[in-house]
Amino acid sequence: MDDNLKMAELLFPDTDKTPADYEQMYPKRSLEEEARVTRFAPSPTGFLHMGSLFAALIGKRTALDSGGVFYLRIEDTDKKREVENGVTGMVEGLKDFGIEIDEGMINESESKGAYAPYIQSQRTPIYHVYVKELVKKGLAYPCFMSEEEIAKVRESQEANKELPGIYGSYAKYRGITPDEAKKRIDNGEEYVVRLLSPGKEDRRISFEDGIKGRIEMPENILDVVLLKKDKTPTYHFAHAVDDHLMRTTDVIRGDEWISSAPIHLQLFEVLGFEPPRYAHIAPLQKEDAETGGKRKLSKRKDPEAAVDYYKRCGYPSEAVIEYLLTIANSNFEEWRMENPDAELEEFKFSLSKMSKAGALFDLAKLNDISKTYISKLSAEEVYDQTLVWAKDNNARLWELLGDDEEYAKAIFAIERGGVKPRKDIAKWEDVEGYVSYFYNEIWDKELDFADNLSPADMIEILELYKDIYKEDETAEEWFPKVREMAVSLGYAKAPKLYKKNPEEYRGHVGDVAGVIRAALTGRRNTPDLYEIMQTLGIEEVNRRFESAIEYLNTKKG
Repeated sequence: MDDNLKMAELLFPDTDKTPADYEQMYPKRSLEEEARVTRFAPSPTGFLHMGSLFAALIGKRTALDSGGVFYLRIEDTDKKREVENGVTGMVEGLKDFGIEIDEGMINESESKGAYAPYIQSQRTPIYHVYVKELVKKGLAYPCFMSEEEIAKVRESQEANKELPGIYGSYAKYRGITPDEAKKRIDNGEEYVVRLLSPGKEDRRISFEDGIKGRIEMPENILDVVLLKKDKTPTYHFAHAVDDHLMRTTDVIRGDEWISSAPIHLQLFEVLGFEPPRYAHIAPLQKEDAETGGKRKLSKRKDPEAAVDYYKRCGYPSEAVIEYLLTIANSNFEEWRMENPDAELEEFKFSLSKMSKAGALFDLAKLNDISKTYISKLSAEEVYDQTLVWAKDNNARLWELLGDDEEYAKAIFAIERGGVKPRKDIAKWEDVEGYVSYFYNEIWDKELDFADNLSPADMIEILELYKDIYKEDETAEEWFPKVREMAVSLGYAKAPKLYKKNPEEYRGHVGDVAGVIRAALTGRRNTPDLYEIMQTLGIEEVNRRFESAIEYLNTKKG
């Protein structure tokens, strides 16, 4: 038995499977040639960052548009970051935004798909088989260096301005014999298993990145750790084995991993695997008010960095996804203008049209997109979605809307469904402010009258109009009556007429309508005033006129 084989048996005496066993267990997928298999592979932290959602969306669309597979793999090799129900939190976070996985973990203990287990801590025996194979080939070895020894090596390397790490002459256990290793193990010494890197300092590697194009870098020369002291794999090694056996064709991840690409490509090479295609996403950027420049969207500084923020605020998930596609592909907005009513799935997504430098994340733009999305919903859809959101986030609004469903739907129906619907609501938390003057329980009753008319003038208008208004008049009848009343009081029948000869009039019909609007709603700008009055009902309209007159009387002096 040669030394490499002896070392392999020493380190892995209970590992009797071979790579061929797993190749058979996880065969190539029966997919079309152009189909892409992508994955979302977070740690089970339970925290879904907007950058993570963005990456998951890119992975999902890449798979979906090619007729491929998008799966969820949990990379829990770092147990310190794990939180209770972290997997379920990730799955539910994706579902909240309409991103359904084809395979993978569906909660803490269950999965779907033929390439399970989809959680790395349950795949340790698989990693041992492949590390054992590398040891057999002389491409991996046990390293007994202590943390103190490694720290001294790094100090020396820093002083000499050398590449930090264990490699070449610094890899003191590269040539360790099976007998020496056995003695150390028998003495209770801890060890890791390292790759014996075949890399050379004067060699470079290159690969075609799906987003950034051709990337060229120095080859890896580090003897990276494959198995830690507790025999669990490092991220680098586990991901290489998993991406191969799960038949991942495209690894889509943040560009902070570009520096690790030489290690990963080398691992695929020594393992005899065909490497996947890589696409590295630049981090989402944000305008920095302090510096005037741009910075990375920050979990610490920016509440909108957490995906949970959008659920709490009540952004429709479809609007968030549409916004993300807007910043993901440079041609999306043009497509949307040409296809205003098309489903998002009809858009052909392309990695090559993503920003190399990082898309700018802009809440104002998201609000615009969300307003447009909500403006196209029916009154019933707005009611239903608001009620679902309010149940968990605004108990008072939930009760008000639920007490009289017909009344609430009538409010949401105002100026909805036309060619140019109003766009007052960007998220469900805006609804309370939008509907507040329809509910005395939440209306602040502050009346924002314009200051171009005196209180006496406004009282005159309200006293006359409350006697003129009839609840049964049609939409076509009501405004001509307002205009007729305005003319009788000395106001111009149209703003243009007043602008042409202001000295001849007390104001114009818009001023008169503005007094009525403010008396009923407290606001200068609202949806259609006729529809508001019809929804409030004649008794409430008259009560509010009386209340406004009483208020204006206090201002006359």
